[in-house]
Amino acid sequence: MVNVDKLKEIARETISRDDVKYLIGWRQGTYGFRAAPYFMSTPEEAEELIFSPLCTNNLATYLTLAEKLPVPRGQEPDSRKVALLVKGCDSRAVVQQLVEQGISRERVLVIGCPCRGVIDQKKVEAKFPDVREAVSAVWDGDTVVFNLPGGSVAVPRQEVLAGKCLTCRYPNPVIADVTVWEEVAVWGSDDYVDVRELEAGSPQQRWGFWEEKFASCMRCYSCRNVCPMCYCEDCVLDRLNPQWIMRSVNTAENTAFHLARAFHLAGRCIECGECERVCPVDIPLMKLNRKLTKEVRDKYAYEPGVDPEAKPLQASYRPDDKEDFIL
Repeated sequence: MVNVDKLKEIARETISRDDVKYLIGWRQGTYGFRAAPYFMSTPEEAEELIFSPLCTNNLATYLTLAEKLPVPRGQEPDSRKVALLVKGCDSRAVVQQLVEQGISRERVLVIGCPCRGVIDQKKVEAKFPDVREAVSAVWDGDTVVFNLPGGSVAVPRQEVLAGKCLTCRYPNPVIADVTVWEEVAVWGSDDYVDVRELEAGSPQQRWGFWEEKFASCMRCYSCRNVCPMCYCEDCVLDRLNPQWIMRSVNTAENTAFHLARAFHLAGRCIECGECERVCPVDIPLMKLNRKLTKEVRDKYAYEPGVDPEAKPLQASYRPDDKEDFIL
């Protein structure tokens, strides 16, 4: 049972600590079916915190964005902790950042929020078009209840949840210093049906599918910017010497960009779906990421973001690894 009052109480206690500089959570958005990332630094600000089906953003992205060194000249780095609210998929990003030493464990305080699934904005806006006022939502059994301007409406959650939630294997945080309420049942299942459907096509069909999708890419870099695992200070795809991809927005260069990024995420993607959520032209990027996730699981029995003591994929060689790919 989601208890937002308990969440606010824990937030107030957390931000009152001398070793915590701020807490990152969610608050109600200004319009429609949206929640916004929320940085709070005083106990009073906890009153605006929410946790609901609208909390789609993966806040783990900010651990590497907001805390980058070096600090401005003449200033000392603030070594206090950052407190972070996490859903299950968000917590996997924290774990993988720890595994890769992108963040330090002593610099983050993780507050776990077991999750029953968050909405897909596009699905909800198609079901309730032209809603401009801020709308809140709650879970109620197997439904999501939206408090619309004209009254409350309950919708089966299967109809409005994000695709990542329908296949989610980790609705409960895999790492947390404190968990706000009791764990929820794992109700999603994942046999990679979406990937297998794509694999069933001929090479020409698969290429035609991706050619069409990548042709629409504007190279806005939203997918890279929102990804909690894309935190390299020097992205190889931005380099001019040597230049790996051209700045031209065409199918060939777009394909090179997306394939390079997908392979960089192989064994690292924690399936939060943020890249696909923010894409302005609806490229199904998770089909590509999940294809590589499936290969990594099948061939190396490796799953990122579940064990803080694990090694990164490319450092996890075992003598009994399969070698059936060697000719």
